[in-house]
Amino acid sequence: MVTGESGAPDLLITGIGELTTNVSTPDDVCGTIHDAAVLVRAGIVAWTGPTAEAPDAASAVPVVDVDGAAVTPGFVDSHTHLVFGGDRSAEFVARMAGRPYAAGGIRSTVAATRSATDAELRARLRALVAELRPQGTTTFEIKTGYGLTVADEERLARLAREVTEEVTFLGAHVVPEEFQDDPDAYVDLVAGPMLDAVASHCRWIDVFCERGAFTPAQADRVLAAGAARGLGIRVHGNQLGPGEGVRLAVARGAASVDHGTYLDDVDIAALAGSDTVLTLLPGVEFSTRQPYPDARALWDAGVTIALASDCNPGSSFTSSMPLMIALAVREMGLTPDEAVWAATAGGAAALRREDVGVLRPGARADLVVLRAPTRAYLAYRPGVPLIEGVLIGGRGVAGSALSAVRRS
Repeated sequence: MVTGESGAPDLLITGIGELTTNVSTPDDVCGTIHDAAVLVRAGIVAWTGPTAEAPDAASAVPVVDVDGAAVTPGFVDSHTHLVFGGDRSAEFVARMAGRPYAAGGIRSTVAATRSATDAELRARLRALVAELRPQGTTTFEIKTGYGLTVADEERLARLAREVTEEVTFLGAHVVPEEFQDDPDAYVDLVAGPMLDAVASHCRWIDVFCERGAFTPAQADRVLAAGAARGLGIRVHGNQLGPGEGVRLAVARGAASVDHGTYLDDVDIAALAGSDTVLTLLPGVEFSTRQPYPDARALWDAGVTIALASDCNPGSSFTSSMPLMIALAVREMGLTPDEAVWAATAGGAAALRREDVGVLRPGARADLVVLRAPTRAYLAYRPGVPLIEGVLIGGRGVAGSALSAVRRS
């Protein structure tokens, strides 16, 4: 992975009241340093530690004093669906009036996406990226899955690749209307010509292993085909009810299995004994009124947890990782420290990344400056715009207090 950016300015950030490094210890999952500083060189973290111990070489670089603010790694949103057409606000209103959520609503977005032009899809995609970056998201994944034809899935992957290297092929999202009478023929298409068309744009392959979507046998065929093409594995599983998604993900060595709303003891034991990350998506439960997973029990069982937004037009139309942190604390039982770790280092683990989600020498200089003395404010003050500054690869994000930190 590329960890820095040519031309990024050198910088010393001082006056950090509470620095979250995610260099974890048994007593501090967030690896906290107080009265801290971070030295950035060429877009890479060169040093972190107490301000009083900054290396002599730091005296030769520009200094930004954040006046006691808390600093965390940039948020890593490992599950989004940002390329789509249409609007499903009416579906949300109906759910709030009592209609249950079902996976079939995806097909309405498929129809709208197929009819949208590249320019329309690109404009919405870039607007969403411009929305999430000032909220502290510095790394994000994007899935296809709203085209479900060879040509449409290829263009969604191509457009997604314009804004992120973390692109996931999700042709196996649902069975489209034209294949309702022969879903296995659609699986043949996904695992063959569709995969061939998108593979060069993608790093990952995903499948929705769920009632109303794909059976475990169908899902395994898709994942095997993707793995044979060199793609990493991800799985949507156990969202709408108990099922085999988690066990399939673990058996296939998936980087992550996402949702995990309905888990039994066998699922939890399988996750705890594996390298597969469970990505929890509290925005979905918020938007669908499904039960929140018990993240407290999962964490205590030894499951590695990530938090992600699942930003999509149907079941979680939010790009706010701070909201995910607040929901995970209030509704799912994580502590603020655990939730911040899951939204940063946990997301990085779900993407098999070691260069993001942490602030340690050699990592990419992606960080968030909070308008707060401690990271706990992300849950303590939900809905308040606390993100004051954002660096991505050592460069300030437009609209943030660090926007002046650009090319030297």
